[in-house]
Amino acid sequence: MHGCIMRFLVFLLVWFAASVRAENLVEVDVELFLAVDVSRSMQPYELEIQRRGYAAALQSPEVQDAIGRGFLGRIAITYVEWAGAYHQRTIVPWTVLATPEDAARIAGRITAHFDQGMRRTSISSALTYAAESIDNNTFEGLRRVIDVSGDGPNNMGVPVTRARDEVLARGITINGLPLMTQDEGIMARWNIPDLDVYYTACVIGGSGAFVVPVTDWSEFEDAVRRKLVLEIAGQPATLWQAQVRSAASYNCLIGEEIWEQNRDIFALP
Repeated sequence: MHGCIMRFLVFLLVWFAASVRAENLVEVDVELFLAVDVSRSMQPYELEIQRRGYAAALQSPEVQDAIGRGFLGRIAITYVEWAGAYHQRTIVPWTVLATPEDAARIAGRITAHFDQGMRRTSISSALTYAAESIDNNTFEGLRRVIDVSGDGPNNMGVPVTRARDEVLARGITINGLPLMTQDEGIMARWNIPDLDVYYTACVIGGSGAFVVPVTDWSEFEDAVRRKLVLEIAGQPATLWQAQVRSAASYNCLIGEEIWEQNRDIFALP
């Protein structure tokens, strides 16, 4: 009898805590997690292009119009840089984006300073981290989206498909921004030529999921702006979806295999 009473009290406490949290959540049209790759395969100037590109896109009239046309007219957004399994860096914590003033404030935080890259590439850890962050923030979105960019395949942490499937089971959509600039240099050995196919087969998923490849850094700001508009408006992405080859039999462990082949040459890129 005593055990039953204790379990009932625990149930009441959990229910009460959940109810209080639900009452305090701020409703928004979208909870948008921007997961930005800063692995060391990215050059310092590329890291700066990324931050300036996001800052400009968030302040663009197109993005502001998409936000204003939403049911509530506001979204929640966070900007987090990621690399290896234990390397996630929050630049902008969860905050409301509703007005041009909000956008300017967020853009200012993104471009306040420019940090160095971090080691390895764990898309799977970035997805898991993002999903936990979405589940535990103080917002309640009509839609929940992870916007993940990257210039290479997963090579650390759990397989990316396992993390993807766990995220999708939570009702979160994953969209991709594969960076296919293919810069020459010592880090080129970690790249794959069909990163858009990899993202399509192994990373993205959920309602209306899509990828927008970037093949040259001059395209970056425009690609981010178009992608944000689609994510905020919740429109079908057919006009911008990458036209990629069939990915049904794609090897989603290619990044791990490349790492194993080269680990004796480079100790922690």
